Amino acid sequence: MQKAKMFTLFAIVILTWGSTWLAMKFALVSMPPIFATGLRFLSAAPLLLWLLRITRSSLLFPPGHRIFQFCVFLFCYCLPFTLVLYGEQYVDPSTAAIIFAVMPVAVMLISIVVLNAPTSLLQLMGAMLALLSLFCILQEEARVSMSNNWKGALAVVLAVFMHAFMYVQCKKRSCQVSLFTFNTLPCLAAGLILTMIGAIVEKPMLENITLLSFASIIYLGIVAGVFGILCYFSLQKRISTFSTSLVFICFPVITVFLECLLMDSVFSQTSWALLAMMLGGVFLSLISVEERKRVSTSQQQWN
Repeated sequence: MQKAKMFTLFAIVILTWGSTWLAMKFALVSMPPIFATGLRFLSAAPLLLWLLRITRSSLLFPPGHRIFQFCVFLFCYCLPFTLVLYGEQYVDPSTAAIIFAVMPVAVMLISIVVLNAPTSLLQLMGAMLALLSLFCILQEEARVSMSNNWKGALAVVLAVFMHAFMYVQCKKRSCQVSLFTFNTLPCLAAGLILTMIGAIVEKPMLENITLLSFASIIYLGIVAGVFGILCYFSLQKRISTFSTSLVFICFPVITVFLECLLMDSVFSQTSWALLAMMLGGVFLSLISVEERKRVSTSQQQWN
């Protein structure tokens, strides 16, 4: 029964994360990126406020961490999510998802620099394989589509490294707050500010917003932004960090399949081969020194 629950949670997370990238593309059909990002957060904020209240969590970080809460607002919400939506104006959903799948590699590399984290040669080789394969995928997709997508790809890469840096900073600072404390106020503030900036700078034509774009924003805010995160952290409590991180290997495959199915896109055989190499590299980078010790101990106990 417990295994069935874990499998269900894992399936929900990879399906939610895998479909998010198409929803972003659909949102951009009739909305500009800053305005769409703001509405995404505004749609999630009421539910987060309700969950904050029923769990009796604090709206503010503990004293000493409130400047860091502002950094969460800026570098976990405002900038990276806007960059992703901006990037998806130039790249396909599958490309954006594939770039985001290297998040564990980015976390590992930043952890080496910031935390002096112990790292094995196997992890470094995996990171090199993942990054080299990603570069080749971007070149292959640009060649197949006959378009220059490097502007969008760079925006998504910057978003990945922002998220990874903030994740490492959370570990460094040992900032222990509830999931709802971490997300609610930054989400609400980012929603209000980005919506206003988008309305002033981008001047969206509200009467032209399609039902598809509006539904996509609701999906991104509530289903992906709240429900998906809750499922991910619930999964993280039940299985190891290594096992949870396998989500990053699975969700881009879901995105590619959905894009081919719903948008009649073609993912070349060369790109599939490169994607397999990249995800293999990500997998190797996830096998930390601690994980190898844990597996070795388990094998010794079994023997």
